[in-house]
Amino acid sequence: MKELIELIEEEVRSGFTKAGLDASYGRVTVSNRPDLCEYQCNGAMAAAKQYHKAPIIMAQAVAENLEKSSIFSKVEAVKPGFLNFNLSASFLADYANGMASSERFGLDKPEKPLTIILDYGGPNVAKPLHVGHLRSAVIGEAIKRIAKFMGHTVIGDVHLGDWGLQMGLIITELHERKPDLIYFDENYTGDYPEEPPFTISELEEIYPLASGKSKEDEAYHEKALEATKELQNGRRGYQALLKHIMDVSVTDLKKNYQKLNVSFDLWKGESDAAPYIPDMVEDMKKNGYAHESEGALVVDVKEDSDKKEIPPCMILKSDGAALYNTTDLATMIWRVNDYHPDRIAYVVDKRQELHFIQCFRAARKCGIVPDSCGLDFIGFGTMNGKDGKPFKTREGGVMRLSTLIADVDQKMLLKIKENNELPEEEAKETADIVGLAAIKYGDLSNQPSKDYIFDVDKFTSFEGNTGPYILYTIVRMKSIIRKYEGIGRKLEKRQILAPETESERSLLLALAPFQDAVRAAYNENMPNRICQYIYELANAFNHFYHETKILSCEDKEKQDGYMSLLELTSEVLECGIDLLGFSAPERM
Repeated sequence: MKELIELIEEEVRSGFTKAGLDASYGRVTVSNRPDLCEYQCNGAMAAAKQYHKAPIIMAQAVAENLEKSSIFSKVEAVKPGFLNFNLSASFLADYANGMASSERFGLDKPEKPLTIILDYGGPNVAKPLHVGHLRSAVIGEAIKRIAKFMGHTVIGDVHLGDWGLQMGLIITELHERKPDLIYFDENYTGDYPEEPPFTISELEEIYPLASGKSKEDEAYHEKALEATKELQNGRRGYQALLKHIMDVSVTDLKKNYQKLNVSFDLWKGESDAAPYIPDMVEDMKKNGYAHESEGALVVDVKEDSDKKEIPPCMILKSDGAALYNTTDLATMIWRVNDYHPDRIAYVVDKRQELHFIQCFRAARKCGIVPDSCGLDFIGFGTMNGKDGKPFKTREGGVMRLSTLIADVDQKMLLKIKENNELPEEEAKETADIVGLAAIKYGDLSNQPSKDYIFDVDKFTSFEGNTGPYILYTIVRMKSIIRKYEGIGRKLEKRQILAPETESERSLLLALAPFQDAVRAAYNENMPNRICQYIYELANAFNHFYHETKILSCEDKEKQDGYMSLLELTSEVLECGIDLLGFSAPERM
């Protein structure tokens, strides 16, 4: 099913052609003066230079050719050469009925679906998720859902940090606390215990302590570096400890991501790329891609067109240890080998842009990723407090993500209890649903690359451009449908009628750009396009609701038309929030 703007533009282009003008001038946009018209075309003014005619004369000729079009109720040529259009009521209704009867509301599947690997999440193991992990998870999940809805195959990978110094720090601290563990006996050849020698609580306490010690004690720091190197070189006991750390951490991480309604197809870590590193390094040396610089192995990635200095991509440190660059490049190897993706995208902090420029260029130069596979960096801004600085606890520390979620849920619970007398258990479940919408929508309604202020009071409001407002609108629709069915009515056939009122017309106009919003969100990696669409749709519905007697309408055909429009709007809104990664309760 074609997008609404595409159908309008086709009609206008035919008007230009009939007027003896090039069809390319018939480009149509949503009007920037909705008080004058719904759509506009400025092509006649652009054509003046080529045809040496007054724009208004050409615009009038086009308008005359379109006067009898079934698409428009008004076609107007306005000096100095604007073309203004309003859509006919029957065309709007037909388009909405087409959305209602089509799979995915008329969004066509791609001719050639892509295989996309989406790298998002990126937490370090053995550490709890904190607010700094929110944006990658929330934005990545939305981008994944939107791409899947578009018809592509998307493989989400959490890409855990499990191969760097933090692992050496944990092993070093465990050694100091429990030196008799068999994992530290280099001569041990038997099987290692299935049960880990620590709990998740112990792990979460060990890492920050070890990190602090490492900064103050040089000898301790050297031990951690050595432990990291031995782990990476395959020391058996350390590898067994890593497996325990991963098992305990991933179990806990899955619980926390589940609270965010975020899921991954792959739970791979940097360590999964380790087997590919030796051959990758050897190939880089053999083909002359990599060379030594001050003892380290590097790949030059600067280009003549660079306006700023791009340092070489370091592959191995002078002591032979791997870095993030190394594991990211090796990860690309197994992703290409195993999945043959058309695109690999990384949803990460925009401050990592230089790292990915280096890795992408090295991947191309060394033939790790073929030219047929796109490499995308989707950088996001920081989540800040009201002071404009990175979000912290009142004490100035980094807030756990679970704490943030619990605080928002509690605030929502109090608001729901104020507004509605729900049973205690239902009130808590509803607060959790609405709280998640407040957090996710508060983040996703911003352009991903921009920093934003996390304002709990604003995000939990039932008014304005917020998640709770969107959900309240959906719940209102569900209530009307229940009441409609409660009086013994049922839609035999969904049929949206030509709009008779301004509010009904505005709702149809707000519904129509669904395809455009989803496509733009996908093409631009910007879920905020969906947020803007559903916010405008919710506003249009609420205006329609306040202006229209739906349940008390005595004309059955008209009432069924209203309910058909309401049901379609409800379904589109619920689809929109599902793409953003949250859902609506039955009551609020």
